[in-house]
Amino acid sequence: MSASTSRGTAGALGPEQGPGAELLAALLDGMDAALCAFDADGTVTHWNREAERVLGWSAEEAVGRPGLAGWAVRRADADEVQGRLMAVMEAAGRQVHEFALLRKDGGRVLVRTQSAGVRGADGRPAGVYCAFSEVHAQIDLERAIALSEALFDDACWGVVLVDVDLRPTVVNAHAARALGGGRTSLLGRPLGELIAQGVEELEGALQHVLAEGAPDEAAELWVTLRGEGSRRRCWRSGFLRLASPLTEEPVPLGAGWVFQDVTAAKLAAQEADRLRFRSNQLHRAARSAAECEDPMEAATSSLDFALAGFADHALIDLLVGERLVRAAATPADAPGPCLPVAGGGIPLRYASGHPALRAVDRTGSVRASAGTGRTDGEWARQRQWPADAVHALCTVLRSRGRTLGVVTFLRSAHRAAFERPDAMYAESVAARVAASVDLHRAVGGAGPPGV
Repeated sequence: MSASTSRGTAGALGPEQGPGAELLAALLDGMDAALCAFDADGTVTHWNREAERVLGWSAEEAVGRPGLAGWAVRRADADEVQGRLMAVMEAAGRQVHEFALLRKDGGRVLVRTQSAGVRGADGRPAGVYCAFSEVHAQIDLERAIALSEALFDDACWGVVLVDVDLRPTVVNAHAARALGGGRTSLLGRPLGELIAQGVEELEGALQHVLAEGAPDEAAELWVTLRGEGSRRRCWRSGFLRLASPLTEEPVPLGAGWVFQDVTAAKLAAQEADRLRFRSNQLHRAARSAAECEDPMEAATSSLDFALAGFADHALIDLLVGERLVRAAATPADAPGPCLPVAGGGIPLRYASGHPALRAVDRTGSVRASAGTGRTDGEWARQRQWPADAVHALCTVLRSRGRTLGVVTFLRSAHRAAFERPDAMYAESVAARVAASVDLHRAVGGAGPPGV
C-alpha cells in the first residue's frame, strides 16, 4: 500500500520530508481500512492503497484534488458529503456516516466512514482524516464480532479456544460449567488437569486439527472429569483450525473446540440397544428350549443364550434338602456352553454369607464384587467360582412357589460390575431356567442325585 503527501498541507498529519514521512506512508499502507485526509481547505492530502482498492483511484490521481466532487462523489451529492466530512473538524470525537461514493469505473459503492478532526501544533483545526470501508464488509465484520460475543457469552454449546500448546485461551460460560471451573480459572491450564480419562483422544483430535485442518464430521468423545470419580460424559465435538487473517500466509493461532453434552441421549440409545438385544436373546432361547426333549438341556440352553454380551460364566446350583449341589456350569478356563456337571451330587461347601446362600434366603438377587484391584483369583476361589471372576450376580430359581436353587452369572475384570438392570434381566432368565428345572424334576429326569 502507498500514501502520498506530495501536495497540500500535511499539518499535524505528518512531516512532508524525512524519515517521518516514510514512517507515515508505511503506517497508512499497512492499514486494512481505506483512509483519506483533507487539509483545512478540503484538499485531499492522503490516500492509501486500500482506498485505491475500494474506489480504483490511485494516490497520484487523488492527492491534491479540491474535495471529492465530480470524481469520488456525484456533483449532486458533493456539497452534502463534503460538508458533513469537514464539519467534524470543529467537533469533538469521531463521527460515523454512510455515503455513496463513485468508483473510477463509474460504479457506485456504499461506504461507512469514521471521521475526526486534526489539529495543528498551535491547537487550531488543521484538517480531517476519514477511514472508510464498504458497508457489506463492515456488516460482515460486525456480524462476526456479534457471533463471537454470543458464543462466548452463554451459548448452548461449549466453546473453547486453545493455543498451539493445547492450553485454553478463551472459554465460554457453557464450557466453564461443563469443565467444572470458572471462565478465567481454566485459562492456561493443561487439559490433563481438567480431564482424567479421554484427554488423550481430545488432545489427539486438537493436534490433528492444528496439523491437517478440521475434520468433516463431529466426533463423540467419552471423558471423565477429575474429581467426579468414574462418571463418564459423552461430548459431541467439532473442531476448527484458527489462523490469523492479518498475514499473507496463514499463521496458526490454535484451534477451536465446540462441544455439547449428549450423555443422556447416548446412554438412552445404549440402553435401548441393550434391551433390544436381550429381548431378542430371550426369544431365541425360548425357541431353542422348545426343541429340547430333556428339560435340563432346555435350562442350560437358556443360559447359553443369556451369556452372550452379558457374562463370562454361568452356574446352576440346585437345592437338595438343605444344601446346594452344582448341577451345571460353563467351563472354568475357557468359553464354552453350559453343561451338566459330571459326577454331581456332592453338596457345595459354601461359607456362611455366600452370595448364593443369601439369594436363597432373600428369595431374590444378590450382587457382589471382589473390589478394586482384586484380580489374583483368591476372592473367586474362596467362593468356589472360576478364578477370573471378579463380579457375581446370584439369582434364585423359583417355580410353583418353591425355591429350586440358584443361578450364578460371573464376569471377569474386563467387564463392569453388575447393576440393577442386569439383575432384572437375570431374573427373567432365571424364571425360564427354573421352569425347565421344575419340569425336569417332575418327569423324573436323569441328573445328580436328588435333582
